[in-house]
Amino acid sequence: MRIEISGLTKTYRGGVHAVDGLDLDIPTGMFGLLGANGAGKTTLMRILAGIVRPSSGRVVVGGHDITSGPGRTAVQRELGYLPQDLGVYPDLTARRFLDYVALLKGMDDRPARRRRVGELLEVVALTEHADRRLRGFSGGMRQRVGIAQALLADPRLLIVDEPTAGLDPEERIRFRTLLSQFAGRRTVLLSTHIVDDIGQTCREVAVLAKGRLIFRGSVDELTRRAQGRVWSVVTDGPAPAGGTVVSALPHDGGMRYRMVAAAAPDPQARQLEPTLEDGYLTVTAAGREPASRSGTPG
Repeated sequence: MRIEISGLTKTYRGGVHAVDGLDLDIPTGMFGLLGANGAGKTTLMRILAGIVRPSSGRVVVGGHDITSGPGRTAVQRELGYLPQDLGVYPDLTARRFLDYVALLKGMDDRPARRRRVGELLEVVALTEHADRRLRGFSGGMRQRVGIAQALLADPRLLIVDEPTAGLDPEERIRFRTLLSQFAGRRTVLLSTHIVDDIGQTCREVAVLAKGRLIFRGSVDELTRRAQGRVWSVVTDGPAPAGGTVVSALPHDGGMRYRMVAAAAPDPQARQLEPTLEDGYLTVTAAGREPASRSGTPG
């Protein structure tokens, strides 16, 4: 389900530009949307989900223009959405919660609905916990319930917003693997500020900053943006000026800094091969300009 975005803007009261003239094409498959908190990712996700109306521009999803009422309705029939904060009823079991959401989605055939709920509980590895109340679930288990509710109607478009924030490493890996398995014939749009989540799941990525697109390409291309700009510097004092510190580790009584900088930040600096995180820092530093407008919400 291809997504075509052209000239998209969203301006809130007070002149706050959350999305600022965005042009972006998203193909079928797994696609990453990367940016810091406040980059405009959540606003874009909410526009694509039909929750927020854009101020201007055009968004076509699977041939439907979501800026029109009929187009928005058509897209929502094909949509599964896991927001950043999914509200659940803590006194319901996982099974009853999913059954309730399925009813809200218009799944009136009770036997078929129960079969679908059972299938998805198995897919997200929660069958043995299906009759436990959600209040006792860990963060990762709740996120798996969240992805199950998003998949109830077998959507062609799956949007997930910051799905691994706050999860422990094991749950993050499990959730990323789960998302990758769903991509196939679907468009899965993963919005996050966690660079490693993109690197482990997506081939293509877009980077947003202040509501604007500052990079669109493959994960490998984003990594290569930092080629010749990554340095290792060992000092017995603070990090040299003129670059971004990626990491700092104690080393022989001093500190070893990994830095991203356009030129060697120190005469003894040693060049390193870039990572995806280095590439991300390179493009965000290049896209950083003095703000002429108000800041942007997430």
